[in-house]
Amino acid sequence: MANLPDKDKLLRNFSRCGNWEEKYLYIIELGGQLPPLSAEMRTPDNRIAGCQSQVWIVLSTQADGSVQLYGDSDAAIVKGLIAMVFILYQGLTLAEIVAYDVRPFFDALALTQHLTPSRSQGLEAMVRGIRAQVAARQ
Repeated sequence: MANLPDKDKLLRNFSRCGNWEEKYLYIIELGGQLPPLSAEMRTPDNRIAGCQSQVWIVLSTQADGSVQLYGDSDAAIVKGLIAMVFILYQGLTLAEIVAYDVRPFFDALALTQHLTPSRSQGLEAMVRGIRAQVAARQ
């Protein structure tokens, strides 16, 4: 997995941004830290429906029960949003992902209030897509 910050550091870094332009740039920077997704992983099954941009998310379960996430998008800001979602879910087990509500974290960042409606819907679609992949494995 990319060298992404943990949840607390993400929150600190986000709060240090002086305005929303800086926050958008930080989100894009996070997306730039995700490794590219291989062509083999860019399948219709891994594509997230409900996003205006093309988004692929792949979930794999590790031997210790934790989840590893891989993803990509054709839009820089969306790739950054993928990275933010991954920061919240990375390393959790399937059961922990089901139990974890990411909305309060995004509310703390005031993220959904500053995204366009289509980006907010796409963010929700990513979360639903991950949860659907988790449900299929339980």
